[in-house]
Amino acid sequence: MVVRLVIWNLADSLTNVGELRRYLRDEAVPAFERVPGLLFKGWFSDEATERWGAIYVWASHEESEQGLPSRARELIGKNPDIVEIFDLEASVSVADELAGLGLAFEQ
Repeated sequence: MVVRLVIWNLADSLTNVGELRRYLRDEAVPAFERVPGLLFKGWFSDEATERWGAIYVWASHEESEQGLPSRARELIGKNPDIVEIFDLEASVSVADELAGLGLAFEQ
């Protein structure tokens, strides 16, 4: 399992949190529902600090490297300020599909 963290600073971007929320509702969420190997994606924001980002949980490293149905870079006008990739160690969730995942459980 792979976790990917992506963060943008919108202060010097082409858009704002409100416009990106509309993009999520109208386009991004439906598109990401069909991405193979994507177990979870959550978008987050902080309007006060003008930050926007996402957390992804992928079934494998290979699947995390596929092209994505996203126009975020185009709308924001730049690459993310932070992109980090981690191994998932463990998970808990009310969703059975997301509970008990990670390296800690692989024996």
